[in-house]
Amino acid sequence: MANSGLWVGVLTALTALGAGYLTSRATLRAALAQARTTTRAQALREQRERRRSSYREMMSCAHAFSAITWQIDDVDATHDREGKDRLLSQMYERIGPAIGDMNRAMHEVRLDGPDEVSAAADHLRNMARRVQVLLQALIGDGGPGRRDAYDAAYRDFREAYVTFIGLARGALEVKDEDG
Repeated sequence: MANSGLWVGVLTALTALGAGYLTSRATLRAALAQARTTTRAQALREQRERRRSSYREMMSCAHAFSAITWQIDDVDATHDREGKDRLLSQMYERIGPAIGDMNRAMHEVRLDGPDEVSAAADHLRNMARRVQVLLQALIGDGGPGRRDAYDAAYRDFREAYVTFIGLARGALEVKDEDG
């Protein structure tokens, strides 16, 4: 009888040790999973904030560029060629640094991605450069053909800007991994 009591005690002790081992492994796995989830969530949050910041900067630069181009209304309101050329020259002088700022912002977007938003930022910058070239062509030329080309380039710039905003917004959306 003493032997069976000893065996029951040994089996009970082994069962308790095994249950403790399994419980500690399960607890360790849960803690590791929680740590991975927390680390991943923090990394995604940081990536989203970096992207938001670079997208906002690109949008701010595009807006500053647009503010310069809106002065074309002042040019239209001026009746003499000399006055028009003076205003166009001032716009042209200011538009170069605005494109430089946009170029810097575009490189920030390129670093933060994703690729489709980076490509949209690059396209937006290229459309701004096209507007710049056509703005310069307006200086000294009162013909409607060059103005029509400038207006078309500006519409293309605006379309590229709207596309960039849509893609940037999509990149910032929080997506459910299950859905």
